[in-house]
Amino acid sequence: MTTWHWVRHGPTHEKTFVGWRDVPADLSDTDLINRVRNHLPDRALLVSSDLIRSVTTADVLTLPRHTRLAHETDLREINFGIWDGMRFDAVAARDPQLSRAFWDNPGDIQAPDGESWNQTQARVSAVVDRLNAEHPDAHIIAVAHFGVILTQVQRALGVTAVAAMAHKIDNISVTTLRHQGKDDWEVAQINHVP
Repeated sequence: MTTWHWVRHGPTHEKTFVGWRDVPADLSDTDLINRVRNHLPDRALLVSSDLIRSVTTADVLTLPRHTRLAHETDLREINFGIWDGMRFDAVAARDPQLSRAFWDNPGDIQAPDGESWNQTQARVSAVVDRLNAEHPDAHIIAVAHFGVILTQVQRALGVTAVAAMAHKIDNISVTTLRHQGKDDWEVAQINHVP
């Protein structure tokens, strides 16, 4: 059994769509960081997306007995295309029907020059499947993004994207999922903030 400890990166304080745009995380809440670090297993593999907000969050969570794996580009947030960096009201004004459908009916609907929920889930799941095969029975701490984590919550629960998106994933929270074989997943906790 491989146990995944998904940690959402620190807050960015952005008031716009943030997908593949590389913005820093605020890691000033050292009490929360210490509580999360103490909650995570002390022996684990640690991987993050290659975006700076995930990399620096992984840096502050790393313990001496963690083994850092190479950053994974395919653990990036949903690619919001031209919406990245735009305010939510500006996106709604620019693409009213498309932006509503993107959130109300996630699946194959893509942001302009971006990707769909299903495309995001496919690329993230490919990384998870590869690491499950390479590291059976390991604990893997994965520092990533809101959408990335929810794609795996959806997979583990066997629910729709809309049902998965109903879950809250706070910054620097832990979502623990256990892979027990092929398509057998167990959800231990979602959005745990120690």
